Amino acid sequence: MTPPTKTVRVSAEARDQLIRLKRFTRIDQWNILCRWALCRSLAEATRPSALHSKEMSNIEMSWPVFAGALSEVLLLLLRQRCVEDGIDPKDDKAVAEELSRHLHRGIATLASGGEALRSIEDLLALTNEVGGGR
Repeated sequence: MTPPTKTVRVSAEARDQLIRLKRFTRIDQWNILCRWALCRSLAEATRPSALHSKEMSNIEMSWPVFAGALSEVLLLLLRQRCVEDGIDPKDDKAVAEELSRHLHRGIATLASGGEALRSIEDLLALTNEVGGGR
């Protein structure tokens, strides 16, 4: 299955949030934190809002680096979510936009754990707090 984008980028605000997450969780790889963030957002019942900040950071990664061994699974989850939200899953531009929306919402959600997020166990607990009954 072909990914909707070749490169995954995050905003300057999300970069700052990822830096804090790296410090608190000691997970030092952007792609791992971003995968957690994407999955956390996909678990929410509502569709994420449009990005507020268009200023992109210097953090970017190729789809294979972002998704790793979970590439097919993440693509299927993302496209299924698009179907549920009334978005054409074959429209790569629309799917890439949803990827960005979910990624940024997920990063913000994880970062909202603040200093209480000190370990992988804390990250697991936060990701288990799924809103909206999904």
